Amino acid sequence: MKVVLFCGGLGTRLREQSSTIPKPLVTVGPRPILWHLMRYYARFGHTDFILCLGYAGEMIREYFLTYNPFLTGDITMSPSGTQLLDGGSDVPDWRITMVDTGLHANLGERLLSVRRLIEGEDAFLANYSDQLSDLNLGEYTKAFMRTDAHAGFLSVRPPQSYHYVNSGSDGAVQSLKSSAASDHWINGGYFVFRRSVFDFIEAGEELVEQPFERLAAQKRLWTRRYEGFWQSMDTLKDKIKFDRMWGKREIPWQVQP
Repeated sequence: MKVVLFCGGLGTRLREQSSTIPKPLVTVGPRPILWHLMRYYARFGHTDFILCLGYAGEMIREYFLTYNPFLTGDITMSPSGTQLLDGGSDVPDWRITMVDTGLHANLGERLLSVRRLIEGEDAFLANYSDQLSDLNLGEYTKAFMRTDAHAGFLSVRPPQSYHYVNSGSDGAVQSLKSSAASDHWINGGYFVFRRSVFDFIEAGEELVEQPFERLAAQKRLWTRRYEGFWQSMDTLKDKIKFDRMWGKREIPWQVQP
């Protein structure tokens, strides 16, 4: 399947990093989080990527146009040349199409912008470009394809710990419950779409709002609740968490199919 990655957001909650580079290029260890996500998909055999660019898209183009695995991978230098210790390129068969989908476009608009590139595909994958997971993508996509849904996504627990509050009109608190102990789930991306999803998206619409509401009304929107590892990079705190995991070699997203 082709993989559409939304790379055009402004990254306003991570301004410490994204004021100088786009959030997809913020690093986890030596490489951008976007690279880690693409490597995840490649491990499951999905190597045909469509990057929906926006804010600082030229920097993402430059990263891949000048990509040099010898700058970050483990290497051996000798009179006969320089080689990666793992042998060969670390992106041996990736096909990357980069499309300018607008500076202020929403997800629905970005997806419509690359519709022509998905002609002939029965189904395709899509995702935000700032999150990683150890989800078994093969089993997940097979489960979706057994349904008659037009769109599917991952449901995950809220990554931050906070408290839900119920109160009366007089301000009296009726209940206070930790998000960790609640039954609330959020959209975790890792979208799977049949091409028919385009029939539900109108110009200017945000993907996960009006189109998903139409799909849900027809019982054609599917989700999988997932309790495994899932983490987005929304804030500097998330960036530090990823770097600490990398430093400890705790890298669950490098899953083996």
